[in-house]
Amino acid sequence: MKKSTKTLLARSVTLLIALFLCANAVAQTGNSKPTIVFVHGLWADGSCWSKLIAPLVDKGYKVLSVQNPTTSLEDDVAATKRVLDRAEGDIILVGHSWGGTVITEAGADPRVKALVIHRGICTG
Repeated sequence: MKKSTKTLLARSVTLLIALFLCANAVAQTGNSKPTIVFVHGLWADGSCWSKLIAPLVDKGYKVLSVQNPTTSLEDDVAATKRVLDRAEGDIILVGHSWGGTVITEAGADPRVKALVIHRGICTG
């Protein structure tokens, strides 16, 4: 396995572990597992999270992925807030790269219990 592939895999596994830890902590304060909402970076789209979504769904989490227009910060925050409005219960908001800026703005929703910024490559 190439070093770059190993690095991507390690970062994906690390992100999944972080999400499971955050989700377990949030679930302990409420009655159900939180919804996990992914926000992509500037040079990607919502599908870049596909390899991370399946394991989370398999563990019983509700997962949503925002499809930002990447036309402006305001437009991306508005798109993210529309997805947050559809989410059930508590939310963990995950952003990659530019998405980290977006979740910082959109994360003021009182149901958002954690912000996770992923600095690796968003790979689908």
